[in-house]
Amino acid sequence: MDLFLQRLFDALTNGSTYALIAVAMVLIFKATTLINFAQGEQAMLGAFIVLQLWKWGIPMWGAVVIGMLFSGILAACLERTFIRKFDPADHLPLVIITLGLFLVINAVAAIIWRFDPLSFPQLFPSGKAVTIGNARLSWYSIFAFGSCLLVLFTLQTLLTKTKIGLAFRAVSSNLESSRLCGIKIGQTLQFGWALAAAAGTLGASIYAANPVLQIEPTIMLRALIFSITAAALGGLDSLWGALLGGLTIGFVQSVVVQYIPFIPNEMTLAAAVVVLLIVLTFRPSGFLGTKTVERV
Repeated sequence: MDLFLQRLFDALTNGSTYALIAVAMVLIFKATTLINFAQGEQAMLGAFIVLQLWKWGIPMWGAVVIGMLFSGILAACLERTFIRKFDPADHLPLVIITLGLFLVINAVAAIIWRFDPLSFPQLFPSGKAVTIGNARLSWYSIFAFGSCLLVLFTLQTLLTKTKIGLAFRAVSSNLESSRLCGIKIGQTLQFGWALAAAAGTLGASIYAANPVLQIEPTIMLRALIFSITAAALGGLDSLWGALLGGLTIGFVQSVVVQYIPFIPNEMTLAAAVVVLLIVLTFRPSGFLGTKTVERV
């Protein structure tokens, strides 16, 4: 029983970090119906900026806020320079551009910080918060989950209670109708890219602050795959679906795979994909995604 509880605690930790990164994927998809393959590398670059600012003497959470602002501004510039020139409805060139940005950002990070793993400062108190038998729930797990909830509530409020948030929802609902209503499509999408990059940087910083991890240019590759799976599982247009999908993937990774003896730990990603295929077979829109309505 203690081992089962410990694996549940690990699932909460992993699922929360995957959900934070999946939220950034959902924000881009809501606006453009496009998967931004450079999202993980943008988040990774933001986490490196946070680390560098901390080394320069800026307090850790101050460095995180500045890193989020930097990531948001960079994403806004990338959207204005590379993305806005193309028709949002034509996905092929946009996918190619995001893949190109993925390679460029990864190369830039490797040139500046090399591939040597670096220790990332702790964001949360160290030690164990709850002990049940031999199972221990760390402060990191609690604060990671709490940060995920805080981000989701903040984004929900921003998208429902502010003018720019309502414009973003209109664009994500119907691009042409929004343009006819006078909404500035380019600036609204730019806001979405900046918001997603800032959220991704926070998620990458929390992910890298895990005591068992170290930051290096490829740190987000595995996490990005799990996060994309979590976003698709929860619903690519649902913020709260990202949380549900992230926790589901964390549960599969930390609990389900551990109790199936013929599945090695190296196959956790494959197991998550299998779960995704099973769910999408019966519910293509994901757990909380909007069902597609087609006019006949």
